[in-house]
Amino acid sequence: MGFLGAVRQGRKDDAELGKGLWRRAHDRFIRGLDRYHQVLEGFEDDPLYLELVEVANALADLSSRVRVVCIEAQRRCPSDGLDVPGSLAGVHRALSRAGNSLATTAEAAAMLRLAVGPVPVGAVSVWRRAEAVAEQVEAAEQLLNS
Repeated sequence: MGFLGAVRQGRKDDAELGKGLWRRAHDRFIRGLDRYHQVLEGFEDDPLYLELVEVANALADLSSRVRVVCIEAQRRCPSDGLDVPGSLAGVHRALSRAGNSLATTAEAAAMLRLAVGPVPVGAVSVWRRAEAVAEQVEAAEQLLNS
């Protein structure tokens, strides 16, 4: 994305996500996803790399769902600061946990990258953490819709 594309995207994000709490939750998730992809660069174990790419694809699919939740939360409770609205505190908590879990997913992938020799169980630990991310995104969706 060029400079003008980034400016346009930033304006679109400001309009849809605001500049406060919901924008930060969305951007944190995206940064975690970017970090996960950075960990994959230079991975030398091809079968393990392919398994980690599957995880990356599953996590990338979640990013659009996170965006939808954040847009709807911004619509219901506009935020330009860091105060968590009481009515959507659970939604924010679930999104925050999803961001944390995504960071630990990237960390687990990085640990596999540093492993010496073959990894007998593959990316089981990474999948487990990615499942936690999916569960927390689903929890945010359910709380928003309840």
